[in-house]
Amino acid sequence: MKIIALLITISFLLASPLRAELNMPGIFGDHMVLQQQQADPIWGWDTPGTEITVSFAGQTLSTKAGSDGKWTVKLAPLPANATPQTLTIVGSTKREIRDVLVGEVWLCSGQSNMGFKLNQSYDGDLEALTANLPDIRLINMPLLGTQEIQDDFKGWWQASTPESARNFSAVGFLFGRRLHEILHVPVGLINNAWGGSAAEAWVRRSALENDPRFKQLIADAGKREAELLPDQGKAEMDRLLAQWRADCIKAGTTNPPWQPQNYLTGNLRPGNIFAGVLHPIIGFGIKGVIWYQGEANSGRGYEYASLFPLLIEQWRKEWNQGDFPFYWVQLANFGKQATNPWDSPWAELREAQSKALQLTNTGQAVIIDLGEGKDIHPRDKHDVAARLVRWALVKDYGMKLPFRSPEFQGLTINSNKATVTIDCFGSKLRPFGVEEAKGCAVCGTDKVWHWATGKIIGGNKVEVWSDAVASPVAVRYAWSDNPVCNLYSDDGLPVTPFRTDDFEMITKPKPAIQATENQK
Repeated sequence: MKIIALLITISFLLASPLRAELNMPGIFGDHMVLQQQQADPIWGWDTPGTEITVSFAGQTLSTKAGSDGKWTVKLAPLPANATPQTLTIVGSTKREIRDVLVGEVWLCSGQSNMGFKLNQSYDGDLEALTANLPDIRLINMPLLGTQEIQDDFKGWWQASTPESARNFSAVGFLFGRRLHEILHVPVGLINNAWGGSAAEAWVRRSALENDPRFKQLIADAGKREAELLPDQGKAEMDRLLAQWRADCIKAGTTNPPWQPQNYLTGNLRPGNIFAGVLHPIIGFGIKGVIWYQGEANSGRGYEYASLFPLLIEQWRKEWNQGDFPFYWVQLANFGKQATNPWDSPWAELREAQSKALQLTNTGQAVIIDLGEGKDIHPRDKHDVAARLVRWALVKDYGMKLPFRSPEFQGLTINSNKATVTIDCFGSKLRPFGVEEAKGCAVCGTDKVWHWATGKIIGGNKVEVWSDAVASPVAVRYAWSDNPVCNLYSDDGLPVTPFRTDDFEMITKPKPAIQATENQK
């Protein structure tokens, strides 16, 4: 026992220098923004038992570092303040965080369309030239895929300048600039988007493992992980890299394909991004989240209908900040224009996104009109950001503006015609380009879909019919990867794609075929 006690003592003494001075995660740094009007946690690490004093804006708070070295205090709610202040922390050493503002903080997350830089978007060069906005602060999270929970990262806040803004998320920056210019308060933007990332990578691994709905997802991940043991993994990466180099040569250097990533440290493995990218900032005071993701899950719309709400609910639980606003961008139109009005994986993913509106404090920016068929990264990020910021201005800042795209409300059938009622949220329907409502399809009991003629009646109804369907039973609108559709509210917001049927989804996993006695 004496030997064990001695070893424990030696281990503690060896480990203690790691916390021998005050440390704080990278999210706390010069030029940062604290969220106004809420109790903001401030945390870090020091030698266990060390007295910690935090001072900011006339507040002084004290605590002690715990047995694991971590300490946390909460600042009382503060009003917005564009005058730079200093956050002082005194422990075993002293730390001063300078040029701190108080305002609105938003997390900008998702995959490449959120990560898409300002200088890549339409008029991004002009936007960057007007980005000398010292009260907007930006921070980019480094990309780290791991199963090991991370508490810190290397990053830093910067004031918005032409140089810092041009390399920041276009959607995030344009969203934040609108807020800043309208609300006249400082705005902090955290960009932690990862191109090509799957939704399951953004969720704590154990949350997926403990949910029977994702049994197959976890099983598939486990199988892939087992196949990528060090030797096999290296061989697989060598093969993928060789193929990537060949593709680059074939495509030319102007637009090379994405370089393959190791699954074990990449952006598809369940829990990887949560542990490496999200966890280091969980708890930092935010107003809410804007999210642009779904392309990587577009073949799994059925699963996404459960996975996406889980992600939102789990983030809120982890943050311990209540049901903060969570607004997302629905998938844009992409791929070849629709020739047949039936099954579409992208339409099913859009429907899964729409279903998440059942959660409180959520909102969806519909951009079925802003995509580019040949490019999964549409360059019009201005309208994307504008449709997102409408949700925030109305739901979070009390303004009265059109903000929600029209949505399907009801269906009636009369002989050979179907009438769809659309909730326009105080507006009315307006067809773009021509008077006919484009993008409608109907089917009968045979479930065979046909393009249909659509006519707007009464402001918020669409009468739909097809000579090929004598007795329609269901209607679909904009139900394809890249639909031709033209219905808007009179305020300019596109009608949300919908279907009135509940036919089985093509992305629903098929049950395993049981082996017959002869096959056994």
